Amino acid sequence: MINLPQWLDPPELRIRSVTQDDCGDLARIHAGSFGRDWSEAEFDALLRQDNIHAFLALRRNTFRRSGPAGFVIVRVADGDSEILTIAVAQNFQGTGIGRRLMEEALRLVYREGVETLHLEVEAENHVAVGLYRSLDFETVGERKAYYSQGRSEGRTALVMRRQVR
Repeated sequence: MINLPQWLDPPELRIRSVTQDDCGDLARIHAGSFGRDWSEAEFDALLRQDNIHAFLALRRNTFRRSGPAGFVIVRVADGDSEILTIAVAQNFQGTGIGRRLMEEALRLVYREGVETLHLEVEAENHVAVGLYRSLDFETVGERKAYYSQGRSEGRTALVMRRQVR
């Protein structure tokens, strides 16, 4: 075990609800994770909808500085819900932040009395697909050539679902 000097703290993760002031951070994290950027204005408009819930992961480093590390946005409607997007900043990928955000989303939809949670993921994104399967999501469909983002051949999206209740 590494002994840190007294003035250093171990890294810490905190998750809180997103505010309108976070739109710039969401846009930056999203741009680093996906080929199609969402603007601050798009995030702002999305967050103003009554049925949208969003969580931001803040990672505090050993020098006690906190910064945005990832986020998830969930839509809840009539006993159903879907992950609209989830992204983790590139320098924090593989550290468990995506799992923590998904667990927060699952707690939310459970509290809301939702029956199912859906999401779409690029079939080639094996890390994300593995995460969703480990959280008891099952593949219920495919959308061929769904993700194109300037490619001549679009990539397949898996439609995944988890029963919440």
